[in-house]
Amino acid sequence: MSRVMAYQQKLAEKLTILNDRGNGVLIRIYNIKKTCADPKAKPQHLVDKNMEAAVRYINKKFPNIDFRSSNQQLGHIQKEKSEVMKQLSVYYMSFVDVMEFRDHVYELLNTIDACQCYFDININYDFTKNYLDLIVTYTSVILMLSRIEDRKVLIGMYNYAHEMCHGSSDSSYARLGQMIMEYDNPLKKLTEEFGPHNKAVTDALLSLQFLFARRTFPADQWRNAQMLNLTSNAADMLNPANSDTMACECLSVDIMERWIVIGFLLCHVGLNSNPQQQDLWKAGLKCSLCVTLIRDEVLFIHKVTEDFFVNLKGYGKRIADIKECREFATLNNAQFHRDRRIFLRSAVKDLATVLTDQPGLLGPKALFVFMALSFSRDEVFWLVRHAENITKPKIPDDYIDTSIAEMLFAMEDLRVLLQKYKKVLQRYHLQYLSQFDALLLGEIIQNLSVCPEEESVIMSSFVRTLSSLSLKQVENGDSFDFQGLRMDWFRLQAYSSVLKAPLSLRENTDLGKVMNLIVFHTKLLDSLEGLISDTSDLYTLCFYPRSFEKMFVHALEDQSMLRYSISFPLICSHFIKSIHELCPEEYPALENRSISMCNSALEEIAKQASNNILEICAEQWSLREKLLPKHSAATISKARTVRMKKPPAKKLEPEREKPGAESLRKDRTIVTNLDKFHHNLTELCVALNYTSSILVFHHTIIPLEYLYTQLEIRLNTAFVRIVNKNQTTEDITKPSEVLACIRAYISTLQSVAHYVNIDVSRLIKSVMLQQTQSQDSTGEPTITTIYTNWYLEKILRQASSGIIIHSPAKKAFISSSENNDQVVNAEEYTDVWQMQALAELITAYGMKFLTENLMWHISSQVNELKKLVRECMDTLIQIRSSYNNPEQMMLLMKKIETADNVLKRMTIIGTILAFRSMAMDGLREVLTAKCPFLMGPVECLKNCISADTDIKITLSVFDLAMSAGISCDIDQALVTALANQKTENTAPEEEYKMACLLMVFVAVSLPKLAEDQLSFYNKDNEGYSNNIHCLAKAIIHVFAALFTILGKNIEEHLKEFLLLASTSLLQLGQETDKTATRNRDSVYLLLQFIVEESSFLTVDMLETCFPYVLLRNAYREAYRACILSTFQ
Repeated sequence: MSRVMAYQQKLAEKLTILNDRGNGVLIRIYNIKKTCADPKAKPQHLVDKNMEAAVRYINKKFPNIDFRSSNQQLGHIQKEKSEVMKQLSVYYMSFVDVMEFRDHVYELLNTIDACQCYFDININYDFTKNYLDLIVTYTSVILMLSRIEDRKVLIGMYNYAHEMCHGSSDSSYARLGQMIMEYDNPLKKLTEEFGPHNKAVTDALLSLQFLFARRTFPADQWRNAQMLNLTSNAADMLNPANSDTMACECLSVDIMERWIVIGFLLCHVGLNSNPQQQDLWKAGLKCSLCVTLIRDEVLFIHKVTEDFFVNLKGYGKRIADIKECREFATLNNAQFHRDRRIFLRSAVKDLATVLTDQPGLLGPKALFVFMALSFSRDEVFWLVRHAENITKPKIPDDYIDTSIAEMLFAMEDLRVLLQKYKKVLQRYHLQYLSQFDALLLGEIIQNLSVCPEEESVIMSSFVRTLSSLSLKQVENGDSFDFQGLRMDWFRLQAYSSVLKAPLSLRENTDLGKVMNLIVFHTKLLDSLEGLISDTSDLYTLCFYPRSFEKMFVHALEDQSMLRYSISFPLICSHFIKSIHELCPEEYPALENRSISMCNSALEEIAKQASNNILEICAEQWSLREKLLPKHSAATISKARTVRMKKPPAKKLEPEREKPGAESLRKDRTIVTNLDKFHHNLTELCVALNYTSSILVFHHTIIPLEYLYTQLEIRLNTAFVRIVNKNQTTEDITKPSEVLACIRAYISTLQSVAHYVNIDVSRLIKSVMLQQTQSQDSTGEPTITTIYTNWYLEKILRQASSGIIIHSPAKKAFISSSENNDQVVNAEEYTDVWQMQALAELITAYGMKFLTENLMWHISSQVNELKKLVRECMDTLIQIRSSYNNPEQMMLLMKKIETADNVLKRMTIIGTILAFRSMAMDGLREVLTAKCPFLMGPVECLKNCISADTDIKITLSVFDLAMSAGISCDIDQALVTALANQKTENTAPEEEYKMACLLMVFVAVSLPKLAEDQLSFYNKDNEGYSNNIHCLAKAIIHVFAALFTILGKNIEEHLKEFLLLASTSLLQLGQETDKTATRNRDSVYLLLQFIVEESSFLTVDMLETCFPYVLLRNAYREAYRACILSTFQ
C-alpha cells in the first residue's frame, strides 16, 4: 500500500477511538450480564410469571420468530409492548453497539493486514500496544456476550414489541440475530475471523518474547540484580534511569499475559511449527491459571484452550503441553508469586524511605518508582484474581497473604510522593527534554538516510517544541500539554510501520527508542496523574469485595500490619477510575459500593482504635480505683493490730497488692496488657493520621471523624456500664465512684491527643452532654436516666414505706435500724458527697430531667389527694366553717376515715421534695465551686424579687435560680407540673375550693400522727422514723404551688392552715386515750418545722395560735425520751 494510502487510513486515530469505544461496549455488556444474573436487578419482564411462556418461545425460535401470526404465547408482550420497549431498549441498543463495534474492528484489522504493518513492542510501542489491546478487547466483548444467558430473550422480546408498535422489525434485528447465532460457539467463530490476521498478530506477540521473559524473572534474580535499589551503587545514584525499552518497563504483566494467551488462542496455527511461538505461548500458560477479561470476569485459560484444541486435528501435543503448564502453574505459581511479593514489600518500602528522605532523587529515578508501582500492582491483581476464582488450591494458604497491606501501603506512599513532589519531577524532566532529548532527537533526524517531507515536518515540530521549554514555565505554574506531540508520534509510528514506507521504523530503531523515551518524559510533565493511574490504580478490587474484606481482616489481625490498614480505605479512592462514560447507569451502584467499602474499613479501624483506648482507660481506672479511701480499711486495721501487738487472726487473708506494685518490673521483656494496648493504639493511630481526607467518588471522607464517632458511641456505653455495676441484682455504682472513674477516663483520653490529632475536649463535652439527657445519640439510656430511675425505685419507694429514713441532721437518707434485711445502704448513696458527685455527673440538664420525673410523681399523688377530698367534701366544708368550735371540729373529724391515707401521701410528697432539695444543694455547691461568677448574678437576681413583683417575672427568675440549685419560696417546677394536671372542664372556683379543702384536710389530720409509735422525734437524726418531718416541705411547697396557680395570696392561706393545724393539735390535750396521745409532744414539733420551712410564716404567727411554751416543753420531753432510750 502506498504511503499516501497509509496517511488516508488514519490507523492511529482509529485504533485510539476503537479501543476507547471497545472498553465502553465491554463495560456495557459486563453490566448487562451482572444485571441479568441478579434476580433483584433483572428486567421485570424477564422474571414476570406471565412472561414465562413468551421467554421459552423466543429462546426456542430465535432468531426466526414469526411475529405476524397470532401467537398466544406472545400475547402478554403485545399487551405491554410500550413498557417492554422502554425497559429493554437500553439492552437492545447495547447489543447493536457490539455489532457496530465488530464491523469497525473487521474493517480496521483488514486495513492493517492490507498495509502489511510491522509490529514491535520495543520500537513502535503505541502502535503495537493499541493493536493488541484492540484484539483482546474485541475478543473479551464477544466472550462476555456469549456469557449473557438472556441475550436472545432480550433481543427477541424487544424486536417483537417494536414490531407491534411500529408494524415492522427493527432495522438491525436481522444482522443482530445472525451475529448472536454465529457466536453461540464464540471461539470457533473468532478463530475463523482471525485466520487472515495470523501473521500480524503473531509478529506482534513475538516482539514480547524477551520483554515477557524479563518481566517474569523469579524474586531471586531480582534480588541478585539489586532491582529497585537506589543505594546499591552510590556512584550511579544521580544518573538518570533509562532503558532502550522505556515505554515497556511499566507495561503490566497482566496485560501481556492476556495478549499472549488470547492472541495464540485466536491465531494458533504456528504453535505446531514455530518453536518461538510455542515457547512464548507456554510461558504465558505457566504464569496464571486464569486471566482477566474485564473486572472480575476471568478466562480459565488452560480449560478453555484445552477444550478448544480437543476438537482440532494435530493438536494432541499441544493438549499435553497445556496439561503440563497447568500442573506447573498449580504447583509453583503460588510460591513464585509469594517470593516476589516478599521482595517487593521490602524493596518498595526501602524505595519510599529513600525518596522521602531525598525527594530530589525522584527526578533521575522516576522510572524506578513507576516500575515498582507496576510490579506491585501486577502481584496484587494476580493474588486477588486467583484467591477469588481458584476455590480448591493445592495448599490452603496458597492464595492468602497476611502481609499484603504493607505492600499496598508502600504503593500509596510512592503515589503520595509523586503527587507531593510534582514540581521536582517537572523541573528535572523539563531540563532533560530541552537540553538532552531535543538535541539527541535532532541528531538522529539528521542521520536519517531517508526522511520524506511529511515525516520531516512532524519530527522537526518535535524538536522545536522540546527546545522551547524553559524553567520559567514550571516556576510560573504554567500547564503543559503534550498530547498533540504524543498523537503525532503515534501517527508517525503508523506511517512508518507499513510495508515499503520511505521512513521505516524497522530500519531506524534508534528513532523509536528515543521517541519512546521522550514520550515518557513528556507524561511526567503534563500527565503525571494519568501515569500514576496507569501503573498503580487498584480499581479492580472494587469488584472483589470478598477478597478486599479478607485482606483487610488479615491486616487487622496481624499486629505488625495495623499501621498499614489505612491502605484499604485509600484504595477506595481508585474505584472511580473503573467507570466509563458509555455506561453511566452503573455509576450510582459503584459509588454506593465504593463508599460502603471505605466506610466499613474506616469504621473497623476506628472500632479497633477505640477499643484499645477504652481498654487503656479501664486499666488506668483499675489502677486508680485501688487508691480510693474504701480500700484503706484493711491496711489501717493491719497497722493497728501490729501497733497494739494483738495476735494475728487464724484465718489469714491473702496479702493485698499495694498500689504502684505493677510499676516494678524486673524484666522489660515482660509485656503487660497495657503495653499491648498502647502498642496497638500507636499503630492504629499512625494509620488514621496518614491522611486528613480521602476522596471517594467526589465524597470527601475524613478518617479521624470515624474514630471520633466510635469513641463517642463506646464512651457512652462504657459510662453506662460503669453505673450499672450488676444488672442482675440491679446494683448500682455510687455517684462518687462513677465520677472518679470518669475523671480517670478523661485523664487518659487527654493523652490520646499525643497519638492522633483529635479534639478530645469536643469529644468529652459531647459525651458528657449526652449523658445529661434522657437518651444518648443512639437512643440508649444515659447516666441521668439510670440514676433517676434507681433513686426513685430504690430510695424514694422504700422511704415511702418507712424502710429508709430521711435524716436532716446528716443531710442524707439512712437505712432504718429495724430493717436488717436492707439491700441498699441508703446513706452511701445520698450523703452530701454523693449528691455533689451526682450533680457534677448529670449537671443542671440532668437535674432538670430528675426534677421533671420527681414532679410527675408528686402531681400523681396530688391527684389522688384531690380524689380523697372529693369523697369527704361536705364534711371538710363543715370543718372549715367550724374552726372556732374545736369540739364540733373533733366530732366532724371522726367521720373522716381517710385521714391516714392523706397523711401517707403527703409524707411521700415530702420525702420526694426532701430528696430534691438535697440534690439541688449538691448542684448549688458544684456550680458555686466551678463557676462562682455565674452564681453571684443569679443569687442577686433572685434576691431582687419581692412580694410586689409580677408573678410571671417571679416564676421566671425562680426557674433560673432553681436551675442553678438555689432554693426559692415557690417551686416553679412543681407549679408547672400541677398546672399541667388541671382539667379544662373544671372551673377556677372549683379548683380553688379543692385546694382550700385539701389544706383543711391535711391540717385536721395531723393529730392522727400522735397515735403512730414511729412518730417519735429522734434528736440524732432531727427527724422521725416514719419521715413525717417531711410533711413540712410537702405542706409549704404544695400549697404554695397550688395557690400560685390559682393567683391567690399564699401567706393568708398558710396562716389559715397554721390556725387549723394548731387548733387540731391543741385538742390532743383534751384527749383521755393514752394511745391517741402516745407521741403528742413529738407531733407538736411539726408546727415548728412548718414555720421554719416557709418564708411566708414566722414564729410570731405561730405563737398567736399555738403557745410557745408547749413547743419548749415538747422539745424537752422529746430530748429526754431520746436520752432515756439510749440507756435502756
